[in-house]
Amino acid sequence: MKKTYNKEVNAGLNRIRSAEPGLIRESDLQHLPPVVRKYLNNAGVVGREKLFNFKVRLDGKIRSRPEDSWMSLKSEQYNFFDQPTRIFYIKAFKMGIPATGIHVYKEEKAIMLIKLAGLFTISDAKGPEMDQAETVTVLNDMCLLAPATLIDKNILWEIIDPLTVKALFTNGKLSVSATLFFNDNGDLVNFISNDRFETTDGKTYKNYPWSTPIKEYKVINGIRVGSSASAIYHRPDSDFCYAEFVLKEIEYNCRVLK
Repeated sequence: MKKTYNKEVNAGLNRIRSAEPGLIRESDLQHLPPVVRKYLNNAGVVGREKLFNFKVRLDGKIRSRPEDSWMSLKSEQYNFFDQPTRIFYIKAFKMGIPATGIHVYKEEKAIMLIKLAGLFTISDAKGPEMDQAETVTVLNDMCLLAPATLIDKNILWEIIDPLTVKALFTNGKLSVSATLFFNDNGDLVNFISNDRFETTDGKTYKNYPWSTPIKEYKVINGIRVGSSASAIYHRPDSDFCYAEFVLKEIEYNCRVLK
């Protein structure tokens, strides 16, 4: 899976290697709702390069069911924005046994493969539900980790109230939406979508509201981003927090695999 990860990342890097992104200007933000403009200004994106990719490293913990104990995790990920692409590699540990996984989203298609000890397949997910779910994840990454990308014309905005907006993101034939909640300071505090499916085995999919409340912010490489967040499915019986992440490193407009 790590070889697949490296291969997919290198394909994206080769595609954008000669890209000249240009700078983000205040005029690039004028079509955005006021609270989103405030969020981007607080993030410090004006005057910096437009984004064609980022690399991020996350630590945290994850579980498959509410009754399961937490597994520690480490992950690394590249996103590309010229052609929406997300390549995510994760290694988790439970009782000393490693589980590795890869998510690849490209050309409007998504796969998720997870194996225990590198041998036993836990989940092998693909199909329209995964395609839609990972499109939501791409939008979530844009909102939380790459606020500069919210100037993208493939996002349509609807103002609900001064601190709440709806974002409709379209990638080819796929369209997903999410509601973004901000505080009075202009910080994004939650992202909720009804378009993301839950699956543990890649065979059974259930559609519950999905949220990623943001707990903290940090300035990393000159950009202020959410540095701690949870991932929650809001099931009919109770909320299920299945992952918690802490941002360790992020780098924008990468030219080589690191």
